[in-house]
Amino acid sequence: MSDFSIGTLSRKTGVKIPTIRYYESIGMLDEPGRSPGGQRRYDGAHLEQLRFIRHGRDLGFGLDDLRALQDLSRQPERSCEAADRIARQQLADVERRLAGLVAVKQALEGMIAQCSHGVMDDCRVIQTLSDHGLCDVEHSPDGQTPRKAG
Repeated sequence: MSDFSIGTLSRKTGVKIPTIRYYESIGMLDEPGRSPGGQRRYDGAHLEQLRFIRHGRDLGFGLDDLRALQDLSRQPERSCEAADRIARQQLADVERRLAGLVAVKQALEGMIAQCSHGVMDDCRVIQTLSDHGLCDVEHSPDGQTPRKAG
């Protein structure tokens, strides 16, 4: 069984030390053992837990969902229906945010397309930023459903 410091765990996973401590404090990462000098000592199980959390965070899962998925992973005989439901909800959230980003992209493209490269007094980019009504689409990068203005 490997035994390593919090710094080594951080380097192996790309998770910052304060974040590792936070995950410990909220119970998402098992409490590590301690060296005779009181230093935290981690093993392969901690590494796997942290990789699981990191991958989930990279996929956009919130901590509550990851905690639920961790709990489910500890019940190997249980149906994976609950995990599937959590993943489907995450996919729906990603699709909603993606739709919002597409609307933002369209608004930016419209703003840029209308720029005549003249003087700042006639700059469509500045005008559009000053007056949301000039945007071709309603947009919200947080994923609110975009709709055509008008």
